[in-house]
Amino acid sequence: MKLRIFFVVLSCALSVITGLTLGRGGQTQESSAARPKPRIGLSMDTLKEERWIGDRDNFVKRAEELGAEVFVQSANSDDTRQISDVDALLSRGVDALVIIPHNGAAMAKAVEKAHANGVPVLAYDRLITGCELDLYMTFDNVKVGELQAQFLADRLAAAGGGKKRIVRIYGSKTDNNAALFKEGQDRVLQPLIASGAIEVVHEDWAQDWRPENAKRITNAAITNVGRNIDGILASNEGTAGGAIQSLLEEGLAGKVLVTGQDAELSACQRIVAGTQAMTIYKPLTQLASQAAEVAVKLAKHRPIIAKAELDNGRVKVPSVFLDVIAVTKENLLETVVKDGFHKQEMLFGKR
Repeated sequence: MKLRIFFVVLSCALSVITGLTLGRGGQTQESSAARPKPRIGLSMDTLKEERWIGDRDNFVKRAEELGAEVFVQSANSDDTRQISDVDALLSRGVDALVIIPHNGAAMAKAVEKAHANGVPVLAYDRLITGCELDLYMTFDNVKVGELQAQFLADRLAAAGGGKKRIVRIYGSKTDNNAALFKEGQDRVLQPLIASGAIEVVHEDWAQDWRPENAKRITNAAITNVGRNIDGILASNEGTAGGAIQSLLEEGLAGKVLVTGQDAELSACQRIVAGTQAMTIYKPLTQLASQAAEVAVKLAKHRPIIAKAELDNGRVKVPSVFLDVIAVTKENLLETVVKDGFHKQEMLFGKR
């Protein structure tokens, strides 16, 4: 028989998805109900960034608390390897698959493979496009971009002095989130650019989110337009760190406003030091824990409630969006420290 997962999608007009059918190849697995533990596969893009290590650990911890067994694979930002990782996870008989894609379009093939084996797929924090994806969980990524750009616009306006010159460093083109961050940033910036309040003097995409690519972009901006730069709209901590390294070498660190995202320890320390102006705090423990809970429900074929949908170019995917918070030096204690995300002494030293 074919596996059916039921989602209730709550929106302005209440709708119910009542027939998401998997196992399109006619194959099904041994029922997870017959096993002592449901098996969950976690296919990750990378573990090279602090953020993703925390996601893995929190996901595994919560899933195991719920009685599940988790198998983890990391692809080192290689699409071919990630497809192979999915094959390996499916061969282990997982009951649900959670994917953090390196390339959202490339991983559509992985979703098809999973469905052919009767396995539902949850895309974690990055959308998988062009396929009949079962569920998507992430933060409000358009809101992330809006908060980054609004912070920069407000601080630059408060400084006075006429038109402000900024550099924009986008994320990786292969990550759909990078486009969503840009969309949010554009909503804030376009009216200011049109009015002449802000000028984008240089912009580029940082391949694979690598800090060295962000540093190269910043170096190019300074070479091409000079040192008169007021702000750098960097889309995450890696790109912020690369930009700040370039600014340090030019003696401009702390003089140019730099945004970020993910509230990584190194970034929060830069905020305290004054070389980075802000970050976006995403309660990652909450995302990982909720995703683990949902993955266990998927593995057990239980109903799942979502509050939104997102078009991935093929279907409207049931989606869960978590809130985000703009963090500066002024509210570090009330956010990342209060939540236990970072210890106070790691940011401000022992007092």
